[in-house]
Amino acid sequence: MNPAFWALALAAASVGALHSVAPDHWVPFAALARARGWSAWKTARITLACGFGHVTVSALLGLLALVLGLEALKVFGQRLESVAGLLLMGFGLAYAVWGLRRTMGERLDHHSHEVDSSNATAWTLFALFSADPCVAVMPILFAAAPLGAGHATAVVLVYEAATLGAMIPLVLLSRAGVSRLKWHWLDHHANTAAGGVIAAVGLAVTLLGI
Repeated sequence: MNPAFWALALAAASVGALHSVAPDHWVPFAALARARGWSAWKTARITLACGFGHVTVSALLGLLALVLGLEALKVFGQRLESVAGLLLMGFGLAYAVWGLRRTMGERLDHHSHEVDSSNATAWTLFALFSADPCVAVMPILFAAAPLGAGHATAVVLVYEAATLGAMIPLVLLSRAGVSRLKWHWLDHHANTAAGGVIAAVGLAVTLLGI
């Protein structure tokens, strides 16, 4: 097979795996899994769906780069990345406020009015991750296009597999770690704490540009 393909596939795998180490790719899932009591299987499914949305948008932007030009798409993708950090911060703050109000309401009423908002939370995460493309993979997809549709598709699949293959274990390992925390305060304010952690991660990735 073409040596250029293997070089691009290796680059795609490296980008996919390394960029998944960024805290915004696993901390929100672990924090929400602890707060919502998600099982490992449910956490993995939500992570898989969000990762797929993230990869798909990145690949689509790479394809658009062939039509509109790489530089224009890189600028657009970088703007999406910066906005995604702000959206993550906003989501974290909103979730923290919701968690605080829920906890206060339970204390005042002396009983819980449980409403299952897990689906809404999962869909919000999916939207946030779909709005956060990986700009670094665009030049790789751009370079793979001259090799033909088959090779370019294979490079995209390698990038997707590497991204999901790194995200899911990181999320499950961190979920297992935080699930062991049995603090009384955390048990009663899990949603507020999760929102605060997510907002802090959004702030960090926005300020650091990661």
